Amino acid sequence: MFVLIAVLSIICASAYLYFKHSFAYWRKKKVPYIEPAIPFGNLETPWSIPLVNQCLNYYKTFKKRGDKHGGIFILSKPIYMPVDPEFVKNVLIKDFHYFTDRGLYYNEEKQPQIGNLFFIEGQRWKNLRQKLTPTFTSGKMKMMFNTMLSCAQPLNKAIERMAMDREVFDAKDLVARFTTDVIGSCAFGIDCDSFENPHSDFRRYGDMMFAESPAKVIRNLIAFSYKDLAKKFGILNMDKDIAEFFTKVATDTYSYRKKNNIKRNDFMQLLMEMKDESHEEMSTLNMNEFIAQVILFFIAGFDTSSATLSFCLFSLASNLDIQEKLREEIKHVLKKHDGKITYDSIQDMKYMDQVLNETMRMYPIAPILGRICTEDYRVPSTDVVIEKGTEVFISPWGLQRDPDYFPDPDKFDPERFSDENKTNIVPGTYLPFGEGPRICIGLRFAMMQMKMCLAVLMKDFEFSVNSRTKVPLELGFGFIISVKGGIWLNV
Repeated sequence: MFVLIAVLSIICASAYLYFKHSFAYWRKKKVPYIEPAIPFGNLETPWSIPLVNQCLNYYKTFKKRGDKHGGIFILSKPIYMPVDPEFVKNVLIKDFHYFTDRGLYYNEEKQPQIGNLFFIEGQRWKNLRQKLTPTFTSGKMKMMFNTMLSCAQPLNKAIERMAMDREVFDAKDLVARFTTDVIGSCAFGIDCDSFENPHSDFRRYGDMMFAESPAKVIRNLIAFSYKDLAKKFGILNMDKDIAEFFTKVATDTYSYRKKNNIKRNDFMQLLMEMKDESHEEMSTLNMNEFIAQVILFFIAGFDTSSATLSFCLFSLASNLDIQEKLREEIKHVLKKHDGKITYDSIQDMKYMDQVLNETMRMYPIAPILGRICTEDYRVPSTDVVIEKGTEVFISPWGLQRDPDYFPDPDKFDPERFSDENKTNIVPGTYLPFGEGPRICIGLRFAMMQMKMCLAVLMKDFEFSVNSRTKVPLELGFGFIISVKGGIWLNV
């Protein structure tokens, strides 16, 4: 018994000394910091307060003290936080060559399906970005429009039925069916039919991928903070059955199209051409890269767009005057285009752009923009050197809800993004898709998908907030912002 107590005492004392030593990091560098606590550092209990709220609190603490930047700790790991927009721009744009990588954990050795553009680093990322950029041009989006439009017909029928039945519906569930069908069709060339079959494999595995749980929060926290340890224990980014499902769909679709010489206007076709054709200026995609990018298209198109759309519907349902103004624009524009939703007609819907931009300001889907310092970096106008390997957190929620940059920040006001007002937005304070060379490569696709969805829903129907929705909205704990209890609307 005595030996056990002695061993436990030594372990506890060693852990205490380890944390105390780690927590001296920012003080020694003379960087403003928030006092951490053992064992979580500056994290509150990870499963009790959403990550977005915690990062917002860090931002507010530094801002209130007048700090342009600061340091925090996630467990024992030091994190650098730029707060001033100039410091943010330096990291994302001006001095990007010091912060080229996201610093995320990924175990490509055990799970090659995760080696996609979002995770990979260095020259490999640069090469792949160069390969994929032509896939997302305006011309390619226009080519894909009719494929996407075919997914809008079931959405229109569904909302017509709900209106006739005066059915209360969950906004996220409705738009996620649409985005599932869109990404299934545009990324895999598959008809998911989510409105008739809401429990399809695509929808089921998509929901599983983004499902929240305390266990997943802890797993991700450990993987982020102790990457080498996570790799030794074989921690994966995706559950095996999810990775296997999407791998099988991608390889089966590839094989079927090759065998039957089938070509479609979708991402799968563009990636197949990149894989199979010889390019003198760059190497082609290998099969693992091909599968990884197809899976990334699903991940990026499924949850982020549906979450943004659900917040947009909530905002419009809460502001009927704005909703009516948007509806009038949709009707006016469609009248000029023979009543048809086309690529050109949705490009003409400028107020819709303002509505979506304001939605993404109030509800940025990613609670953190993460980077990692790839070589020692002296912060401009200071003596502070950020060491190679230091993680960087930027809080879009903090910047985009800061009254110094967006007066009355909790008010939904699309006029902030009108032609006469958007020039007032301080560079480095509005980051819905990130910024700089690692800005979201699929932003054109995301905007096209969301604008089409809004055009279908808003042109003939009016929405209001149902009493089942908890207002103010209570956010979930995941790395993609969600709402506890859902957003319930009347139509």
